[in-house]
Amino acid sequence: MNDKDLVAHEALKYIKNNSIVGLGTGSTANLFIEALAQKIQKESLTIKVVASSTVSQIKALECGLDYISLDQIETIDTYVDGADEVTKNLEVLKGRGYDLLREKLLAQASDQFIVIGDKSKMVSKIGEKFPIPIEITPIAWKITKKIIQKIAVNCVLRPNNAGDAFAITSAGNYVLDCQFEYQNLKDLSNEIAKTPGVVEYGIFQDIANVALIAENNQIETITLGA
Repeated sequence: MNDKDLVAHEALKYIKNNSIVGLGTGSTANLFIEALAQKIQKESLTIKVVASSTVSQIKALECGLDYISLDQIETIDTYVDGADEVTKNLEVLKGRGYDLLREKLLAQASDQFIVIGDKSKMVSKIGEKFPIPIEITPIAWKITKKIIQKIAVNCVLRPNNAGDAFAITSAGNYVLDCQFEYQNLKDLSNEIAKTPGVVEYGIFQDIANVALIAENNQIETITLGA
């Protein structure tokens, strides 16, 4: 079992019967979806799932999970997802995919948000390896970008995979990928959040409860105050 499989199965320990589980997106999240389907079948559990993206929704249906849509829920019990970056303080960066809004909704709505990944995801500071994504409304996007550029070192509008147009999120928005020099992550979050046109952004602070990080078939469990 590789490191991604290991953390995917470790996350199953946080899943309880008669609960609603949020499903993340990505390679590690896919392994969790498969492991969850096996657990439900083996233990005859009653679990409903909601997805952070169309991709994970399709995966859930392929695995035979009891899928419900976002507009049917107000809260969920557990959300399990990967991350682009994680710090020892459980600060999390997400959003290299196109579903920042849905991912943040599920993370905030969950009683427990479990982050799963391998050691390569660990950083000393958010934005160390990847730009911070900011989902913005297409309405007057150039104005929003110009305002963000006042506090950013670099800020580019994300192209689509083909490179012939802008990337579009599942909510129909654009994404800015930005690099910042900052001292306090919460202050940076507040600056981004108050910018007109910003729909959501990839900094997940004070939201995650646990991070399960694997390296060489060993799992490190990171919790606040640990």
